[in-house]
Amino acid sequence: MKKIFQLTLCGLLTSLMSIGLSAQTYPSKSIKFIVPFTAGSATDIVARTVAEAMGKSMGQPIVIENKIGAGGTIATAQVAKADADGYTVLVHSSGHVLNPALYPNLGYDTLKDLTGITTLAAIPNVLVVNPSKGWKTQADLIAAVKAKPGTFNYASAGIGSGTHMNAEIFRLQTGIDALHVPYSGTPPAMTNVIGGANDWFFAPLAAALPLIQGGKLQALSVSTKARASTLPNVPTSIEAGVPNSDYTLWIGMIVASGTPAAIQKRLHDEAIKALASSDLKERFTKLGADPFPMGSDAFNAYIKTEMDTAARVAKAANLKAQ
Repeated sequence: MKKIFQLTLCGLLTSLMSIGLSAQTYPSKSIKFIVPFTAGSATDIVARTVAEAMGKSMGQPIVIENKIGAGGTIATAQVAKADADGYTVLVHSSGHVLNPALYPNLGYDTLKDLTGITTLAAIPNVLVVNPSKGWKTQADLIAAVKAKPGTFNYASAGIGSGTHMNAEIFRLQTGIDALHVPYSGTPPAMTNVIGGANDWFFAPLAAALPLIQGGKLQALSVSTKARASTLPNVPTSIEAGVPNSDYTLWIGMIVASGTPAAIQKRLHDEAIKALASSDLKERFTKLGADPFPMGSDAFNAYIKTEMDTAARVAKAANLKAQ
């Protein structure tokens, strides 16, 4: 019995020493950021911007892998099942909190299998249409759709994405009847609004701004409670007449539960340092994004609160994975 106890204690001490050593040497190789959406999406843009700054500071490159599909659940499952060593990091949007309400068999538990490191950015979504539609205001769009219910459609970056959540809140608050058309990311959704296949899209400002400035898309409103500094003349959806329609798209960094606390702290501290840099702030400003640093404990509490809100929206809108 004594020998068994000694062996067990020895194993425990070895394990603890291994964890300590891995934290001290982390990172000793490149880190991978798994992004659930296409290149050029807001989540991708933010991930690449932060990865560049963090990689320089940490002395190891950070590689971006776009793993699209099923509203981000494929990418999330990959991270949830990855080695909990800090080398596989999920950079997801606020759609992360809607998926548990849409997909009954995720293959992972959002709260138990994953842990938040920090939020990175807060981005307004902007309600965009093709200028040829002739809708000058958000009220014009609503009036047109109500006049012909069921004949219009709206795009999203995928079922369960933040753009989908925003669109459903808008639909619930306005009482309009239109068809949801999901895509694999923001770029194809915007392309099809420009091409006329879809009537409107709540596009992340970080991705849509160049197309708005270039005249290919017309902005009718922004989703946040305050106007976007890069679009000061565009009203919020609330200002434009739809109460309780505000929505903020956030992007955050998440790892597998069980990742050593010291490694979680290193990732958190490096991300916060990157967000505080003047260069990153300037780049974010040009994108219409704001740095959104948050402590790990606060972020995990925020995820839980956001999940509860998303579940209520999903139920009210009768949302299901298609």
